[in-house]
Amino acid sequence: MPLAKQVTFISEEDYLAGEKISAIKHEYVDGDVFAMSGASASHNRLAVNLTTAFNIHLKGKPCQPYAADMKVKVGSKYFYPDVLVDCSQIDDSSYYTESPVIIVEVLSKSTRRMDETTKRVAYLQIPSLQEYVLIEQDFVDIEVVRRSSGWQSQRYYLGDEVHFESIGLTLTVEEIYDRVNNAELLEWRQLQADAVVGVDSSAQVE
Repeated sequence: MPLAKQVTFISEEDYLAGEKISAIKHEYVDGDVFAMSGASASHNRLAVNLTTAFNIHLKGKPCQPYAADMKVKVGSKYFYPDVLVDCSQIDDSSYYTESPVIIVEVLSKSTRRMDETTKRVAYLQIPSLQEYVLIEQDFVDIEVVRRSSGWQSQRYYLGDEVHFESIGLTLTVEEIYDRVNNAELLEWRQLQADAVVGVDSSAQVE
């Protein structure tokens, strides 16, 4: 989550060297460095849900998910996606990849502008990328843009299933938002619970 821009121009080499020893993560955009702030519980739950589902699905396969600490390099830019999957067998000593097949960003008020503009433009230039996923944490809305559909936006809501073409995995929106407790989800779960109670009551009457 970008927090503040550092004024002094920094070379890529100095950025990469400094990032290895820095207590705070930074993203790098053409010489400008942006410090990253912490993420909310909802943000973390969404990222963990997807990383876990991707990891289980990809076990024993060449593609591998990475979360939070693996950078993506696009030209002279370096970003920390919330979740990514790479199929290129990244070297164990590498701190970044240039060949993700899917990138996931969890949106917040402080990151939305960067995720929907600067990052979107940069990510869609990656030759290997097949899907870019943006997930709202404060309400239920998942946007997926796919290379196969000309990067046209598709949105998913409660009751929908999301098919991640790049790795052949389908998840329900409810699975992706598991343990997230924003107002929309709390209302949805209450309605689901009420519906179950209603069915049980009808069965008892019969």
